[in-house]
Amino acid sequence: MMEPAAMHADAVGHAVAPVQVVLALDLASTCGWAMRTASGNITSGSAAFQLRPGEGPGLRFLRFRRFLIDTKAGNEVGRVFYEQVRRHLSTDSAHAYGGFFAIMAAWCEGNGIRYTGVPVGTIKKHATGKGNAKKGAMVEAMRLLGYDPEDDNEADALALLHWALDVRPK
Repeated sequence: MMEPAAMHADAVGHAVAPVQVVLALDLASTCGWAMRTASGNITSGSAAFQLRPGEGPGLRFLRFRRFLIDTKAGNEVGRVFYEQVRRHLSTDSAHAYGGFFAIMAAWCEGNGIRYTGVPVGTIKKHATGKGNAKKGAMVEAMRLLGYDPEDDNEADALALLHWALDVRPK
C-alpha cells in the first residue's frame, strides 16, 4: 500500500500514483547527476570525488558509493541512465570511469534497479542537434530549457535525463 504522502494530484485534482524515479549520471571524478523525483520534479547538480593529498585511490569510489546510497534514501530510484563513454583521452580517465561504472552497476544490481548506458553522441545530438557538440553548447541547451547548470557535468546529466524521459527506452 502506498503512503498518502507519496501520492500527487493530476491536473484536475485526482490522486495518482507517483511517476518512476529516474536518475541520470555523467560518471567522472566530478559526477553530474539529474533526477526526476516521484512527484515529477527535476533536481540536479554535480558531486566531486577528486582525491585529496595523501588519500588512497579507492576513497573516490567509496564516496561515490555513499553518494548513490544517500541518493536512494528517500527516493525509490526505479531506473538509472548513465553516459556511456567508449573512448578516453587518458589511461587515468579510463580507469576512473571504469571504477565509477563498476560501483554504479553493482549498486543497481544489488538494489534491483535497471540501468542503461547512452552513448555521448546520442545525448549531444538530442540536446543540441549535433552529435559532436562542445561543452558550452550543452550548457546553453540546458539553459534554454530553463535550467542553470553549475558546470558541464550537470548539463550533461540534465541532457541525459531529458533524453531518457523523451525517448523512454524499454
